[in-house]
Amino acid sequence: MADNSIQENRLSLARASLRQSLARYSHLRQGKKNSNNTELEATLQKQLDILTSTSEKLDYNVIRIATFGLVSRGKSAVLNALLGQKILQTGPLNGVTQWPRSVRWTIPYLPATEDREKIQVELIDTPGIDEVGGEVRGEMAKQVTRQADLILFVVAGDITRTEYQALCELQTAQKPVILVFNKTDLYPELDRKAIYQSLQALGNSEQLAAAVATDETDSENLSDPNHPSHKSTAKSPPKTAKSLEIVMVAAEPAPVQVRVEWSDGRVTNEWESPPAQIDELKHKILTILNREGRSLLALNALVEARDAEANIARQVLKLRQTEAEDLIWQFAKYKALAVGLNPVAFLDVMGATVADLALIRSLSRLYGLPMTGYEAGKLWQTIFSSAGGVLLGELGSSFLLGFGKSAAVAAPQIGFSTFAGVAVTQASLAAYGTYAVGRAAQVYLEKGCTWGPLGQDTVIQEILATIERNTIIDRLQQEFKI
Repeated sequence: MADNSIQENRLSLARASLRQSLARYSHLRQGKKNSNNTELEATLQKQLDILTSTSEKLDYNVIRIATFGLVSRGKSAVLNALLGQKILQTGPLNGVTQWPRSVRWTIPYLPATEDREKIQVELIDTPGIDEVGGEVRGEMAKQVTRQADLILFVVAGDITRTEYQALCELQTAQKPVILVFNKTDLYPELDRKAIYQSLQALGNSEQLAAAVATDETDSENLSDPNHPSHKSTAKSPPKTAKSLEIVMVAAEPAPVQVRVEWSDGRVTNEWESPPAQIDELKHKILTILNREGRSLLALNALVEARDAEANIARQVLKLRQTEAEDLIWQFAKYKALAVGLNPVAFLDVMGATVADLALIRSLSRLYGLPMTGYEAGKLWQTIFSSAGGVLLGELGSSFLLGFGKSAAVAAPQIGFSTFAGVAVTQASLAAYGTYAVGRAAQVYLEKGCTWGPLGQDTVIQEILATIERNTIIDRLQQEFKI
């Protein structure tokens, strides 16, 4: 188990990173609306709201556990069993749950220390993934997945193609998944073991990814590695398969008939509901929360904030596109004029470099995005290598052509036409170099905003470098894309 102080330190780093991001974009909340970009502004506001809610989640130490699965798999029943009381509605009809609903889970099994009392757990119930259609289902699943720190994917037997596809999509969200085999009371012992083994094969067999690329019906059993569908052309298997945990439960066992003998000699047969068989799942969740709950909370919040901040950067660039283009061409124009008219070669080189640096700083201010040390280094690498080949040419020509202008000034017999020709050529190179620098700066202002001190990617990298072995996060490390 990770030392509590280490986990708390990870949470503190995540909180500091989120606060820095919110402070950075505070001017966007107070800025004036642009009536010509209402759609972009709405998208931008949504990302800012995500940053705010994620920061609040960290401040209140809220760990969210969400259920997913097809209709009638017993998702609500699983959460009721964990809660120890029937709070969420269940029933024999499909689709009792119509919208996601969250319930606070008070866990008496965690040590009652001051540190532990700060952690809160929310259970999120969701509709069946095959009930809500099309775009609504996709958006709802995406939103709940984004908010969740741990996912319970509930099945009630052999997994279907629809379930497999949904499971693969959920696992790409960089969240730990527990596969919950519910309604085990409905199966004989041998069948229950066979299904459990086939679900284990689902988590370990690389062949099962072939099922995603086939056109078989949703009712096909994809948990059998020998199924014919596995012979078709396949996509590469999801990397997250190794992290799949499987637990068997009977959240709401079917009533059984019992014989009742009364004191007066009467004998009757009555129906009784056996207690829920949920202890294994509860133990698994508590083990995860005790061992790495705070680390999961910190990493998931950082990943969510990273995605939101990257979206904000993209939207800001779109909102300021016209202003940025004007700014770049304005710098290009004045730089070309100054370089073309200046007769001193050394001043050409120095002035061109200062102008490019001023352009980068002006773009950073225009967008309200920071130019971190990481971005600056990458930016100059780009300038001096790919698009920077243009700048190198510009600097080289500045010396050569600049000396030509100096010679023309010093020796009038060379003629004004020579000076003018050299000046026009050099000015053109200077203007194009500025345009290349401006474009490169835009790219790195957008892509580098999550790096630098307390940037989300920086903190994620720092946490993953110290993560404990044989934990869920350790198995998921490769999926925190940095």
